[in-house]
Amino acid sequence: MKKSIAQLADGRELIYYDADGSPARQAAPDLRPLDPVDSRPRLRRDEATGDWVTIAAHRQARTYHPPADECPLCPSRGGRLSEIPAADYEVAVFENRFPSLAGEAGRCEVVCFTPEHAGGFADLTPDRARLVLDVWTDRTAELSARPGVEQVYCFENRGAEIGVTLAHPHGQVYAFTAAPPRTVKMTAAAAAHRAATGRNLFEDLVARARAAEERVVLRGEHWTAFVPYAARWPYEVHLYPHRRVPDLTRLSEAERAEFPGVYLDLLRRFDRLFDRPDPTPYISAWHQAPARGGDELALHLELFTVRRTDDKLKYLAGTESGMEAFINDIAPETAARRLREAM
Repeated sequence: MKKSIAQLADGRELIYYDADGSPARQAAPDLRPLDPVDSRPRLRRDEATGDWVTIAAHRQARTYHPPADECPLCPSRGGRLSEIPAADYEVAVFENRFPSLAGEAGRCEVVCFTPEHAGGFADLTPDRARLVLDVWTDRTAELSARPGVEQVYCFENRGAEIGVTLAHPHGQVYAFTAAPPRTVKMTAAAAAHRAATGRNLFEDLVARARAAEERVVLRGEHWTAFVPYAARWPYEVHLYPHRRVPDLTRLSEAERAEFPGVYLDLLRRFDRLFDRPDPTPYISAWHQAPARGGDELALHLELFTVRRTDDKLKYLAGTESGMEAFINDIAPETAARRLREAM
């Protein structure tokens, strides 16, 4: 993988990632007359729960559903200037102009998977999907090493139903300076399991899931995708490497080589779940151990959709939003069977 670092007109960092063997890149200058980014998100702790909440009022002005010919994530071509000054790219990463986290609150980056505006991650080639995996790994390593960063979170939102405001295939990387609530809960659960059994919670979880054939969606030599026993979302799949590692930087070459085929297969199954012309909306989230500590946690990817039938969505209403108590309308075993059949 080749890495070329550039700077946008307002001082934000831009990084081009190209596969080995690609031509040498000459970084194009950003010709836009941009003012410096003025973002001052603040972290506040909810005293009733201990959770951290980010206040990022500047994001009200962020770009919202632009037409395809004004997409800020497409390459700069034909006199139209975008966030990517180059006329073409393979994978590009840049600091978000409207970040949820910045400065002492962390950092937000945008990861553009492809220069093509149409399609999605499932349309990538295995080679491009592997390049994206290597980019996630590089960002995890670099951001984790920064002072104050507690956890690096790589994720993708797809679909207007999820709240996506830019249709171009892309994901994000957040560098948190405080561990998010889900990580705090998993850390506590892993510690309690170790104290009670002497074993690692996630190793036991994966072993039980792999033994429960009715919840397994697909398995490879190094990875298994399964619906969790207590799935919260209508269609929710967790993808684990068989060997417990804390984060993306610790994956072996064999695990990296197998990942693109398994993940692309999984995404395409999601798109075949519903009888609709539009692709299935989803959130794809990498859970990694905190940068310092958290050795009991295991790297895994959680993929889920808010769609529960062809014409119905799962809304987080009174119980979920008010009490954080999930109620799922679809049995995990049924969801796994439907995904296995979505060939």
